[in-house]
Amino acid sequence: MAEERPTDPIPSYALGHSNREVERLSAQARLLEPLTREFLRQAGVVPGMRVLDVGSGAGDVTFLAAELVGNTGTVIGTDRAAGALAIARARAEARSLHNVSFVEGDPSEMTFDETFDAVVGRFVLMFQATPAVMLRLLARHLRPGGILAFHEPDWDGARSVPTLPTYDQCCRWIVETFRSLGTDTRMGTKLYSAFVAAGLPAPTLRLQAIAGGGVGGGTGGLDWLQVVAEIVSTLLPEMERRGVANAADAGIETLARRLSAELAAGGGIVVAPSLIGAWSRV
Repeated sequence: MAEERPTDPIPSYALGHSNREVERLSAQARLLEPLTREFLRQAGVVPGMRVLDVGSGAGDVTFLAAELVGNTGTVIGTDRAAGALAIARARAEARSLHNVSFVEGDPSEMTFDETFDAVVGRFVLMFQATPAVMLRLLARHLRPGGILAFHEPDWDGARSVPTLPTYDQCCRWIVETFRSLGTDTRMGTKLYSAFVAAGLPAPTLRLQAIAGGGVGGGTGGLDWLQVVAEIVSTLLPEMERRGVANAADAGIETLARRLSAELAAGGGIVVAPSLIGAWSRV
């Protein structure tokens, strides 16, 4: 039987790379940065390494990895979207980063002049039709003992206490729309089985989550609600096409404000989707 390849049809990527979506991803990246930084450190990304970032988009994880490997290391970001890479290159130039570069294409199908010490990715496997196949092919780019590390969400972890109807409804809309497009909203909890199915050593796992309230100290909850409102806005055309929700249901113009007010009035917390990391040395 022929091996499946990542060139098989993949789920639709409905989020796109509009300027507004790039801004949303940047806001999301700022929120996730401490979690991803800690995950990559635990996985073993250290100064001097040569790192491949899979599905680099506008470069947020690439820049974080570049910081971790320092001036003695290098990071190559890869993505299928030329527009996203153009933004990433401009951002790298604006930051005067000389240890990063970006290449267009699918790294599971590419060849490189040298092997890597680590291959990393965030929110990438959830959009793949065959994650285990992709992992197996990506592992070929690693030197012996190299690290394969991926950070993926599990939207079933999103919740509010006490129940906040608008937030919970938005999460249901997002999950239903993503799943109708073939996106795996529970990829985080499937990382272990994907690594094993790829023939890789059983990975080490870590679970993190963003949680926060609407009054007092930290702003994590309010920041996350802004991201949720932007995801709904981006996905709204697909929601309408698939009968999940319409513009009147969403009320995009006031959604972020209503979410924040609901959280503040309820006196509770919102919890973002679980963020699960897995890494293995090959």
